Amino acid sequence: MMRKDMSGYDRVFRILLGLYLIAFAISGQVGNWGWVVGPVMLLTATTAHCPMYSLLGFRLRKSTD
Repeated sequence: MMRKDMSGYDRVFRILLGLYLIAFAISGQVGNWGWVVGPVMLLTATTAHCPMYSLLGFRLRKSTD
């Protein structure tokens, strides 16, 4: 099972960024990378787990579960 490693602020930021990127990809204001990065931001926010955080060895979440 994946360990949750994101704070609430990090999750909110990722949700907003993901929606922003997808909206701008739909309107054509960003390239195709918006279709890739936007959903990844939403996925990591919904699972509260960031693989990059695991690789770097840090957590932003204070509680242990």
